[in-house]
Amino acid sequence: MSKRKSSDKKSRPAARKREDREQTPSEGQSSENSPASRVPSQAAIRETIESVVIAFVLAFLFRTFEAEAFVIPTGSMATTLMGRHKDVSCPVCGSRYQVSASDEVDSNGASRGPGAQVVEGTCPMCRFSADFGPGNPEKRRYPSYKGDRILVGKFSYQFGDPQPWDVAVFKYPGGAMTNYIKRLVGLPNQTIQIKHGDIFVKSKGEEEFTISRKPTKKLLAMLQPVFDNDVTPQLLEHGWKPRWRPVASHHGDSSAGDWEPAEDHASFQTSGEGAGEKWLHYQHRVPTYEQWLKLNEGSLGSDEPLPQLISDFSAYNTGRSRSESTPDTDAYGLHWVGDLAVRCILEATSDSGEALLELIEGGRRFQCRIDVATGRATLGIDGLDDYRPAATTKVLTGGKHRILFANVDDQLRLLVEGREIKFDAPTTYGSLDGTPSDNTVPTRDDLSPVRIGTKGAGLRITRIEILRDIYYIAEGRRSYATPGPITDFKAMDMDTRRDLLVNPELWEGYFDRDNQQLKDPPEFELGPDQFLALGDNSAKSKDGRLWEQDGFEYYVSRELLIGKALFIYWPHSWNRIPGTKIPFPFFPNFQNMGFVR
Repeated sequence: MSKRKSSDKKSRPAARKREDREQTPSEGQSSENSPASRVPSQAAIRETIESVVIAFVLAFLFRTFEAEAFVIPTGSMATTLMGRHKDVSCPVCGSRYQVSASDEVDSNGASRGPGAQVVEGTCPMCRFSADFGPGNPEKRRYPSYKGDRILVGKFSYQFGDPQPWDVAVFKYPGGAMTNYIKRLVGLPNQTIQIKHGDIFVKSKGEEEFTISRKPTKKLLAMLQPVFDNDVTPQLLEHGWKPRWRPVASHHGDSSAGDWEPAEDHASFQTSGEGAGEKWLHYQHRVPTYEQWLKLNEGSLGSDEPLPQLISDFSAYNTGRSRSESTPDTDAYGLHWVGDLAVRCILEATSDSGEALLELIEGGRRFQCRIDVATGRATLGIDGLDDYRPAATTKVLTGGKHRILFANVDDQLRLLVEGREIKFDAPTTYGSLDGTPSDNTVPTRDDLSPVRIGTKGAGLRITRIEILRDIYYIAEGRRSYATPGPITDFKAMDMDTRRDLLVNPELWEGYFDRDNQQLKDPPEFELGPDQFLALGDNSAKSKDGRLWEQDGFEYYVSRELLIGKALFIYWPHSWNRIPGTKIPFPFFPNFQNMGFVR
């Protein structure tokens, strides 16, 4: 087993590794300053050809528009926008993910040497840490790609005001020659509070904070992967138990209508027969770095992963260089995330009954019940008899339907075939809506936070995915100056923090139920023409929360705004046609092109 570093030794490198080189130089400034060489490298030739092609395309298409091209150098906005990174396919489960490689180069793009080369990263699905270095077991090449190239509309904020959750490019308040890109979460004359991973807003003249809810299109772009059940067959081959499990109806004995998994546990079905509700439960049983080592050494024994709370783990932040012996402690994501979504393909095989989707947050159950005979969907929150929004959907017997059910930002949302369902009553909840918001502390029920059920309906469930909302870490301002639980939480060693994830009852000492996070959450007061900008990759973003540590204001003044990020026009290209072995240098990465949301 690898020797763990102490929390004191780990805290200092972790702070330095925060994405502090966040400038987004214009296209003309983004060339890579590799060591001088008489013969251009393959990467340099590739970069030159790409730049020439892109320049011609831009000149032709955008010469009459006030737009400018920028390149993203670091991962402060990952995974919405990619900085320099590695694109990885997990050798164990096959999942595709990205790992930051920003630390391989300095702020000018020059290589920091072999010691800074990223040689390992951790899969978000199976948590296997893959070897990227030379001589890796798969004998594969893992190149580091430059960040996304994006178009920024410079007229956007000259003819209209920025909107909440816009992705904007601006001059860094601490150095106007440096361009930053972040998401605008606070607007002029607002006070912003960060707690429970969410953004709360209080406008001038108001007494109470209200949660800032993301528009559904932006939410869909910002949701982070937790688990894709299609990788289960590969996990079973490596000895890990399935995370989705049927709940037996009668003390472990099967009965009519119980869920039956396919042999590989990638799908489930039920006849719907029998009385009562039948349930599938998800448990977040993720192997640790040490457990993978034991398994590879053949000594795992009974040391199975325990069910734990879903955290703000991000594979993008798990890159390990040659100079590091084990993954950084912060890479595991150690903040509990209760805002979740479940997506699946649902097929009703009977003429009656209900399909049930349930999400748990803070011990409270949030449900969507769909009548497969009529398509009528009804939302519910346990203990709230008056919360009964209803709508008609096309989820009927005889068809397969792509469904997403989300509980994010104190609001329930249902999407069918990618379209949001409109209900006959508000689907929001919270203290100002007259409903309790006492779901801010995890309970034992949060160890099975996602559930799929039936009541008398024959169902088949496939393509099950779990996603989570972005978690904004409450740092900066008063939280740094005030001693107390938040300071203790940040100073915990890895074992103590892991204990919090597997023992929800311990959280009462750090979170309380009067809607306060770790006491004294940071607040940011904005004046006229001032904005608060935060990065989507909160754990590795040097954003407005932290600028005061460098002696600068935490806000962006209007005159520093450059424009709105519009479109990813050139993510890194491929060297072959995707899905084949046919070589095709600089093949466009169409999948990752699209509008910035």
